[in-house]
Amino acid sequence: MGAPLENRYSLAFELYPYAPVAEQTMPAQRHPVVIVGGGPIGMALALDLGRKGTPVLVLDDHDGVGQGSRAICFAKRTLEIANRLGAGQRMIDKGVVWNVGKVFHGDDRVFQFDLQPEDGHRCPAFINLQQPYFEKFLVDEIRAAQEQGAPIEIRGRNALTGMDQRGDHVLLDVDTPDGPYQIEAEWLIACDGARSPIRDMMGLSFDGRVFEDNFLIADVHMTADFPTERWFWFEPPFEGAGQSALLHKQPDDIWRIDFQLGWDIDRAKELHRDNIRARVDAMLGEGAEYELEWTSIYTFQCRRMQEFRHDRVIFAGDSAHQVSPFGARGANSGVQDADNLAWKLDYVLRGLAPEALLDTYSEERAVAADENILNSTRATDFLTPKSEISKVFRNAVLELARDHAFARPLVNSGRLSVPCVYDGLSLNGPDMLDGPARTRVGAPAVDAKLGDAYLLDRLSDGFTLLCIDTAAPDLDNVEGVPIAHLELTGKGSPYLTERYLGDADSAVYLIRPDQHIVARWATATADDVTAAMRTALGKGTA
Repeated sequence: MGAPLENRYSLAFELYPYAPVAEQTMPAQRHPVVIVGGGPIGMALALDLGRKGTPVLVLDDHDGVGQGSRAICFAKRTLEIANRLGAGQRMIDKGVVWNVGKVFHGDDRVFQFDLQPEDGHRCPAFINLQQPYFEKFLVDEIRAAQEQGAPIEIRGRNALTGMDQRGDHVLLDVDTPDGPYQIEAEWLIACDGARSPIRDMMGLSFDGRVFEDNFLIADVHMTADFPTERWFWFEPPFEGAGQSALLHKQPDDIWRIDFQLGWDIDRAKELHRDNIRARVDAMLGEGAEYELEWTSIYTFQCRRMQEFRHDRVIFAGDSAHQVSPFGARGANSGVQDADNLAWKLDYVLRGLAPEALLDTYSEERAVAADENILNSTRATDFLTPKSEISKVFRNAVLELARDHAFARPLVNSGRLSVPCVYDGLSLNGPDMLDGPARTRVGAPAVDAKLGDAYLLDRLSDGFTLLCIDTAAPDLDNVEGVPIAHLELTGKGSPYLTERYLGDADSAVYLIRPDQHIVARWATATADDVTAAMRTALGKGTA
């Protein structure tokens, strides 16, 4: 019924096989940016930097072979970032698009939810797409960018074995099939996962909580007529499922199933193929035809570093923070790390912003990590009540949610990933518009259909001044940083009016390269925009 996933993806996704380079026989050469780790976060960051013209080198200790399905749920904000990088539509076309989820308690359906009940957005709320495909589409886009002259290099089977910070650079020891060599990095970006070797080399802490529970993942290959929805059971009715179970579809007729096993388990016994099949048979019904493709057992962990920047070394993705899989916050949050870091690092390297701007990466993304950890912890506590009274409360909420809408927000089967709003942080300018809360200062810009186009597609890769029913001030740059102008009318675009104007007659929005809103006004002068730009670049206070 098909090769196991390791083989299925290994054969197709040897994306950057090892090849010797001249530097292996030269004194250590200096690179502006070296990224360690070729997963979704490392590749998204490399693509973003390279498209901006910043030279970047990616080192990965394998050659692009995906092992298992790993992350599968990619959220709307991640897809919007992928669109900006040129890879989003291929992901959507390949992925299983879904907006609806259903929650069950035993045999009874408690309620269902729609993550994107409104239209006027280019991207869906979520797609399910195996991580190897996500990585492949990013690497394909990197190859296309390289052909256009983007300064991106990927070296497979180049493993980092040592490092030493030396003032204005980091000296790296790299091992290859042909032996070791050294390079220098002005900036080293650690995208090397939850077990980050770089974090260990530097002796940095990774603090948080490990939850006393185990979950079995089983990816099965089968043809089934289940709808493309997220189905979650509390106290599922099928034998051996444990306290909860989850089912949803991936491409290629692969279905992801999660079973909650409890804490005191025999891992080897639970991973035995016959025992896994017994659980899946009980769920799918007698006679169901399927093949086990990939299995694993994991525990919940919610941890993060205290700071994500350590002089010339910056951590992103799972190397900086880790959350439980429920809620799809890991890869999605990591891609948003890359989105936040790329423009700041690019501006610093080009001398357009002070080095201190990089500290705001840690400031903003630590807030996002704390928000994700809080939501993940609450989900885990709801899934796994720690006392009898907690279980009584959980089950009472589920009972009420069947018939009463007020109880449904209390049901937590893994609150799904949404982007963080940087409320009250240091790069924010003034909010001088009595406009919609969803597009307040610090929030990511919300997409809006504009005729046959979409708003986010019309924003520049730099700063954009979005002017609705008012003229833009005469200002095309601030201290050498370009500002693109986008002048629109709310007439004929109900989405734009609803999401950006509200009851206001006009609006001016200053939007960052990562599409977060810096400042907004009813109307704005050149001095207003200049002050807000200086704040956004870490040069002053608006």
